[in-house]
Amino acid sequence: MEDLFKRFVVFIDGSPNTVRTYRTSLKQWFKYMQDNSIFRPTPDDVRNYRNYLIASGKKPTTVQNYIAAVKRFFQWTDEENLYPDIARYIKGAKITRNFKKDYLTSQQARSILSSIDQSTLKGKRDYAMLAMMLTMGLRTVEVIRANIEDIRTKGDTTVLYVQGKGHIEKDDLVRMPSHVELAIRKYLSARNASNATDPLFASISNHNNQGRMTTRSIRRIVKTIFISAGFDSPRLTAHSTRHTAATLSLLNGATLQQTQELLRHRNISTTEIYAHNIDATKNPASSEVDKAIFDN
Repeated sequence: MEDLFKRFVVFIDGSPNTVRTYRTSLKQWFKYMQDNSIFRPTPDDVRNYRNYLIASGKKPTTVQNYIAAVKRFFQWTDEENLYPDIARYIKGAKITRNFKKDYLTSQQARSILSSIDQSTLKGKRDYAMLAMMLTMGLRTVEVIRANIEDIRTKGDTTVLYVQGKGHIEKDDLVRMPSHVELAIRKYLSARNASNATDPLFASISNHNNQGRMTTRSIRRIVKTIFISAGFDSPRLTAHSTRHTAATLSLLNGATLQQTQELLRHRNISTTEIYAHNIDATKNPASSEVDKAIFDN
């Protein structure tokens, strides 16, 4: 089975993270086959596997990823004349078009940023980092990957080069608002940072002082800031900053394509979810029903 997987890896031509994801996903499929004594799987076996994943409490996105791996695997076995593509017409789990995390209004974002004490090095760092996440829509992993040298000039604009999700190089760029750049410059000056290859935002913990932060530490910092500012909700997390950037972008006049470019979504259908949710909040139907009931 390992030799078969190695041949499959060549076929998908993916990054190490992609290969690791496929390995994890297919391991679950092969375990399911072994546990159920399946030696020549059929489409019904794949459907039963999907139903098993759902019944076991797996999240819809996890089920979707596991089934996608199985479908890709059997696509390859069919092309290699090893086994027919039994998963071709199998659907994954239904995924809601609503996000599980909330976003902040512009007033809420302003209130949270103003609550940060910028008189300390930590405060300067946290303010600059959160302002960047809220306005530029960076993922936490993109924040920790950023180096000082990634702040560059493109034309007459300051930009940050970003190593996006699934990328192995910093081949995306995001325009940096002047307010964010000023906050970052103040933080770097207070930090006395001089090495261009140093992380843009550095840890201040005793065991990792000036080292690269982790996604866990950033999530904890953002969550703590939210709670301290009075926004204590399980639906408000570090990822809410990305939702905030997307939603406020659309609400303030950016096009769907411009917002897609800001977030670096591969498919515009992902960006359309934000527009769909905004349209839903503007739907006046419930108000019209309310008037019909209570104003007559």
